[in-house]
Amino acid sequence: MKTAVLLSTSRHPVSGRPALARLESQAIGLATRLGGEIVGIHAGERTDATREALGVGLTSVECLEMPADADPVPALIERLQAEKFDLVLAGRRGQGGLDTGLVPYLIAKALDRPIIADAAAIEAGSEAGTIRVDQALKKGARRRITVRLPAIVTVHSLAPAPAVFAYGASRRGEIRSLAVAEHAQDAATWAERPYRNRPRLMRTAGVATGDASEKLHVQPDPQEAAKLILDYLERNGIRSF
Repeated sequence: MKTAVLLSTSRHPVSGRPALARLESQAIGLATRLGGEIVGIHAGERTDATREALGVGLTSVECLEMPADADPVPALIERLQAEKFDLVLAGRRGQGGLDTGLVPYLIAKALDRPIIADAAAIEAGSEAGTIRVDQALKKGARRRITVRLPAIVTVHSLAPAPAVFAYGASRRGEIRSLAVAEHAQDAATWAERPYRNRPRLMRTAGVATGDASEKLHVQPDPQEAAKLILDYLERNGIRSF
């Protein structure tokens, strides 16, 4: 299996210095558990965070050097098309930069590949060319799905913690700088309009309904409280998982 881990231009939430996003370090951990050939791909200016990725599991990183204000999506699409990766992993969104979270979806659309969001765990599937993904849902629920490769997967924060940073591995790893062609940005697709304040939405409160989940129970007896909790778990699909 050939896996690519996308590395964004992220910044530390406190110091503001370039740093490897935690979600991307978790993606590296999931990739190393799957095994096979793993390559990190970063489109943008080369920073210390690029080498930091080598200290948490990667052995090589490809840096598609381009100006900081350039759109990284066309260069990433070209590289992924050229190398024919089976699996592409990315964080849900960047950290401290232009955190739109749209890059994996734009790449999936351009490559015509399925995209699975919010993966908490990934393992090899029972059939060749497939993987099993545990998808993180609301209220602690999980959904296991089988995906046929090639595919793109975004990683949730509930994925296993990243590996401890190893300084020696970060120095031994290889960073390859690749020149990329300039892509003209299509300004015709942009639209500018003045900012307009929108009315604040008010949450409806105090509406009495027949649903027991919206009633306030003051000091119920233990058996009644336990029944209410179990009913809530059943209703939200948590107890049956």
